[in-house]
Amino acid sequence: MPTGGRIGWTATVVAVAVLTALPVLVVAREGLSPDPEVWRRLWNGPLPEMILTTLGLLLGVGAGSLVLGVGLAWLVSVYRFPGSGMFEWMLLLPLAMPAYVLGFVFLALFGFAGPVQTGWRALFGPHAWFPEVRSLGGAVFVLSFSLYPYTYLAAKAAIAEHAPSTFEAARLLGDGRLRAGWRVMLPLARPSLAAGAAVAMMETLTDFASVQYFNVQTVSVGVYRIWRGAFDREAAVELAFVVLVFALLVIAAERGLRGRRRFEQRGGGRELRPVTLPGRKGLAAAALCSAVMTLAFFAPVGQLVWWAVGSSSAPRLDRGLVYASNSLGVALTAAAAAVGVAILLAGGARLAGSRVASWATRLATAGYAVPGPVVAIGVLGLVLAAARLFASFGWDDPRVLVGFSLIGLVYAYVVRFTALAFGPVDASLEKITPNVVDAAHTLGAGPTRVLRQIYLPLVRAGAAAGGLLVAVDALKELPIVLLIRPFGFTTLSVWVWELASESRWSMAAIPAMAIVGAAMIPTVVAMRRLRNPRAVPWVS
Repeated sequence: MPTGGRIGWTATVVAVAVLTALPVLVVAREGLSPDPEVWRRLWNGPLPEMILTTLGLLLGVGAGSLVLGVGLAWLVSVYRFPGSGMFEWMLLLPLAMPAYVLGFVFLALFGFAGPVQTGWRALFGPHAWFPEVRSLGGAVFVLSFSLYPYTYLAAKAAIAEHAPSTFEAARLLGDGRLRAGWRVMLPLARPSLAAGAAVAMMETLTDFASVQYFNVQTVSVGVYRIWRGAFDREAAVELAFVVLVFALLVIAAERGLRGRRRFEQRGGGRELRPVTLPGRKGLAAAALCSAVMTLAFFAPVGQLVWWAVGSSSAPRLDRGLVYASNSLGVALTAAAAAVGVAILLAGGARLAGSRVASWATRLATAGYAVPGPVVAIGVLGLVLAAARLFASFGWDDPRVLVGFSLIGLVYAYVVRFTALAFGPVDASLEKITPNVVDAAHTLGAGPTRVLRQIYLPLVRAGAAAGGLLVAVDALKELPIVLLIRPFGFTTLSVWVWELASESRWSMAAIPAMAIVGAAMIPTVVAMRRLRNPRAVPWVS
């Protein structure tokens, strides 16, 4: 390819990367030049308590998801017991249950007026002690059960990678299975476990809907309340910067736990031979897995179905159809845009063939590691700036701001979820041999023609997969749409949150079931990947 073409594609990839990183850069720039008066007001207010609560929530969910994920992965990988083969892939089902759905169902079941506490008081008296549900501990419990699949997947992968030879070597040296796992497997799995825990903590940092059910005030909750309550953009930006600092600390902690060590497995190819747990031990293992599945998925789904079928206060169908069409329209638009950006990034980086373009793609796909409130506040700043610019030319019609808000909503989704589309697209392009592209260049095809006639036809499967992942995550997304949506624009996720916040559990059941049903699609794909790694090769 001519040098000019490579430079042009490098510039294109860099420009796309800057656009996707711009909202985060806006928050970072304003956070690094703070307003002393705003900070004084925040620090004399709820900010110190929010910081401590956020830190406690992150540490609690990180530890809880590690204990659940690693323990369950070890159990189904190393032992055989009744139903272990089924539990191995069913333990991923909570991925389809958003935390803000699991949270309100948990409150309905375990709250003061719920069936669990009612039965408890009937058995042990009206003044019998019961743990406080609306508390930091309750939020940690729900989020840990919602997010443990991330550490479960990481632990499963680490055990499969390192167990066959290192575990057996430790066993031959006299260690028991648990001791070998603790002394040998756990240190070797540290990079994977750190990555899984970091993802769970990032999702916790993004969440500000479910934690509000439990009266937990985090910095993410503060961003929403200050923006939607007081419309104080300066204070909201400063709090969003605090959220960004927390995200950077989580990433730094993950890198620190991983260290500079490289863990390689030599002489692979064998599989770990699990041991059958006899009698009561096997039944206890099955009961443990069943209890986790019941709390994290089956009981919430059963309660949603019960409400949907048996409740007399069903939501209005016409309103539900409008909200569903809003959700679907925004999700499909965001999916198409994210796939287009992913194709430009993955294809452009290959056509550019430069280190600058490669680093730019990493920058462009880093949005998935940035909490949703940070992206939303950054986009809001850009939307307001664009609206002020148009108003200076006399275009101050409120409909202009509504249009910018909808565009900003899609833009925020693209910033947040481009990485989901990039993975499958990049995996599809990896299958194209360089000889094909070199032959096209030899025959006189320019880079644009290579992209159009070679890359695009061969990337269709990956683009469809990436679009599906983006669309489903956009349907589930709550923080971004709550912060950016124009007045009167409601999606299914916002509707569920509004109804749940008003304790109208039964009315929230049907839209919540629709969200869970949509989220089951990528979850089933992940299950197929776990059962047969070659079945869905585009899943990373």
